[in-house]
This record gives sequence, structure tokens and C-alpha cells, in this order.
Amino acid sequence: MVKDKVAEAEWKYFDVNEHWQQMKNITMDTAQVTCGLLKGPCRHKETWWWNEEVAKAVREKKKSMEIGKKEK
Repeated sequence: MVKDKVAEAEWKYFDVNEHWQQMKNITMDTAQVTCGLLKGPCRHKETWWWNEEVAKAVREKKKSMEIGKKEK
């Protein structure tokens, strides 16, 4: 699809920035047609995977990072 749109495009722009903008627009439009567009708010506001085990691992990692920074 991108190849087709690039072939159809009129390359009347000589400025590098304008050329880049046109290529960006072609790529973004093709991606939107191919993948679709997601709209709306996030439906999962809670972090269901965050439990005490994860929190403990994060605390330990932060502690070891601080110790490592001080030793260097």
C-alpha cells in the first residue's frame, strides 16, 4: 500500500522538510487504514499485576541500585 501511494504522489516539493512531511503523511495514513484507529479512554485503570511480591522486588532492586551507585 505504501509503495502504491508513493508511486501516485506528486513529488513537486524540492525542500527536504516538505518531502519528509509528505512521506510521513503517506506512512501514517497507510498505517491508520491498515491497523485502524483506537479512540477512547483507557478501560483498565488499575494495575492488577502489582501485588506485594512485585512491590518487594522493586524495593530490593532500588536498594541495590543505590548501593551500586554509592560504591562506584
